[in-house]
Amino acid sequence: MKARPSAVLPFALFALFAVENLAWSASAPATDSQGSWPFVHPQDHFSGDAMLDLRGLNEATAGQSGFVRVSGDGGFVRGDGTPIRFWACGTELYLADDKKLASHARFLAKLGVNMVRLHAQIGSDSKTPELTDVNQKQIDGIWRAVAAFKREGIYVTISPYWALDRPATRWGIEGYEHHGDLWGLLFFNPTLQKGYKAWVRKLYAETNPYTGIPLARDPAVAIIQVQNEDGMFFFTMDGMKPAQKRLLGREFAAWLIAQYGSLDKAWDAWDYITQPGDDFPAGEVAILPVWQWTRPQHGGMARRLADQLRFFAETQRGFYEQMVRFYRDELGCRQLINASNWLTADVVRLNDVERYTNTAADVMAVNKYFNSVHDGANTGWRIDPGDHFTDHPGVLNPWDLPTNLKQVVGHPMIVTESTWVAPMDYQDEAPFLVSAYESLAGIAGYYWFTAKAEQYDDDPCFPFVEVNGEHPQFKWTCSTPALMGGFPAAALMYRNGYLKRGQPVVVENRPLADLWNRRPPLISESAGFDPNRMPGQPPQQPQAQTGADPLAFLVGPVTVNYGVAGQNTVADLSGFVDRQKKIVSSNTGEIRLDYNIGMCTIDAPCAQGATGLLNHAGNIHLSTIDIASGNRQASVLVVSLDGQALSESRRILVQVGTPSRLSGWTQEPADFGGNDKKQYHGFRIVKIGKPPWMIENADVTLTIRNTRLTKATALDAAGYLAKESSLAPDGAGVELRFPPRAMYEILQ
Repeated sequence: MKARPSAVLPFALFALFAVENLAWSASAPATDSQGSWPFVHPQDHFSGDAMLDLRGLNEATAGQSGFVRVSGDGGFVRGDGTPIRFWACGTELYLADDKKLASHARFLAKLGVNMVRLHAQIGSDSKTPELTDVNQKQIDGIWRAVAAFKREGIYVTISPYWALDRPATRWGIEGYEHHGDLWGLLFFNPTLQKGYKAWVRKLYAETNPYTGIPLARDPAVAIIQVQNEDGMFFFTMDGMKPAQKRLLGREFAAWLIAQYGSLDKAWDAWDYITQPGDDFPAGEVAILPVWQWTRPQHGGMARRLADQLRFFAETQRGFYEQMVRFYRDELGCRQLINASNWLTADVVRLNDVERYTNTAADVMAVNKYFNSVHDGANTGWRIDPGDHFTDHPGVLNPWDLPTNLKQVVGHPMIVTESTWVAPMDYQDEAPFLVSAYESLAGIAGYYWFTAKAEQYDDDPCFPFVEVNGEHPQFKWTCSTPALMGGFPAAALMYRNGYLKRGQPVVVENRPLADLWNRRPPLISESAGFDPNRMPGQPPQQPQAQTGADPLAFLVGPVTVNYGVAGQNTVADLSGFVDRQKKIVSSNTGEIRLDYNIGMCTIDAPCAQGATGLLNHAGNIHLSTIDIASGNRQASVLVVSLDGQALSESRRILVQVGTPSRLSGWTQEPADFGGNDKKQYHGFRIVKIGKPPWMIENADVTLTIRNTRLTKATALDAAGYLAKESSLAPDGAGVELRFPPRAMYEILQ
């Protein structure tokens, strides 16, 4: 997704985060002092000696029991009906050589990954391709990758097209006789649709030489994504070339005639409001800018905008219906289909319209990141010395978690791109929080963005770029010790269902007329943010308070039905949300978030732990374990490896994550003005540093009330034995002083 910076389009700025929660974050980051240790991950050859290897969670071969299907509760099941949850990530390694690709697949399986997303551009990228030409290198890479991941029990989601930066010179699309962005055209332009169908026919219908069957008949391909990050309700529509706006305007005119009987009758319903570009005798109606949907409107203008919104929605949904038929009936694809994953210009007024159009396919999806403010010349794609940023953890900003999603009843929800975006310092909390809250909400899959290396990304810097004598750091990678290092326990907890799914706390029924008239929903998610296509800085609060507390997402699932008029249901949250004390508890009784001191705890029979500013918390008492930590930030997860309750288990994984930076990273407190003209208190990056990653020492002591445990084995970063020790008896259990320079320990 985040390939390069692109033009920023004009539109209204989002609401911004108040800086009251930033003062605490001035503590020093990890450096190469005595308080941190160098992360060393040996090139893993995956011997049978590993004490931590989650490959066994996956099937021997992905899809061996048939195609993944939708379950009755809006999740997924395998072909044999067994429920399956996906701990997923994007990967850029699908074009690597066979040896690296095989190692990469095995590495991800070892960490608990059972789904990857391949985001590609399969239309030709030559300078002047014909419309139906394909990028055979990309297609061959996808074919090889499906075979490699399949062997490790890892399913695949394929995203074959993005409207960004396409070589359309010879494609015959009026106004696009150049190399550029094609936002919005796929939904209505028949020429581009013809090219798209030719590209995906080549990908899915021809035999994959590495498996012997077409992808269309390969159950290792679980989800087909029609296209990535585009929609008719985002500001990119305003940049469409005039010829295509006129084409869309003629289609709008035909739609209006079908609705009203004539354009004159439509004009009458609009109180005779006209706009530049209207030419009713010629059968053309002007397309109004998207930003007008983001503003209150009245009278005839409101009715005109409602008609345009309904027309756009029916056009977009109609395209997805057409594509589902094409994939099913013409290509023979038996996979689940996702329409897209994009956001809108107004999360309150338009998000439900976008989601409604996506119900033409099987699976809902969104790309949504947890961001801080990052200000600099190249913030869309890299981190430079001299950049400014703010830093805030999710435990202090729970309304922004990317798992806070309104889910459409009957359609699994997946997050196809997400991460805790660098340069924020608190990434170790991410796997913990994602695992906990997607379990609670019943989200069917979360894809970390994105794997950049065969195993860990030991050197995430641009080797051929130099700024002030340093190499800038790559921004979009999850192949780091703070993120991937936290996968094993989090993936195990999520995939094994150690935390319960909650009971719905909001069930909203939305008649379609409410969508066209942009009536506020009962509850709204927080706004997403893309630094490549949005000016200003990421919003950190919901744009509007609607009819239900936005903290409801942290109590239980929030769901919606479209095209239904009925009684909405909002649970009494008073027993779960204490705004005075700033505490939110799940209705399962297993998750508690204190966004006053900044800490989230989980407490279930097979999984317990805490993440956040643990040195502020004192002794953390859970049903089977107690945690004491002197770390300014740490994530402690204790999970059963044998499926038994922690109080009875004979094999337990203890995982501790702390913040990490490249060696020599230096930052200083700074006030700065963002490009949105707002003032922020945060940091200035003095030095990026260089490899290795330096991880803050763990300062964690655990008491575990389990008398069966006698031995502790510290593991290296690859999950192999590093050092064995005895556990100290402590009353009804044992005490463990976690090794300060480790990430994993096995208790037996």
